[in-house]
Amino acid sequence: MRPRRASEPPKVRATLYLSAEVLNEARNAAVHLAGYPARMTLTKLAEEALRRELERLQERYNGGQPFPDRGEDLRGGRPIAA
Repeated sequence: MRPRRASEPPKVRATLYLSAEVLNEARNAAVHLAGYPARMTLTKLAEEALRRELERLQERYNGGQPFPDRGEDLRGGRPIAA
């Protein structure tokens, strides 16, 4: 395990439910790209994908600005209806 750089924020654990197909494809990609030059991990793949999607959503729905901080933690269960 490589040491964390001082500029990197600490990682936190998140529990997500994904389709078995997407998770299997992601695992395959991470294993295939684990070596030089990509040095891919499942965490790196997920974090980079989430960052790109957040940027896209901010552009489309929030004038390119970060979304405001939420007032409370997310609740489990059915999605909130609009």
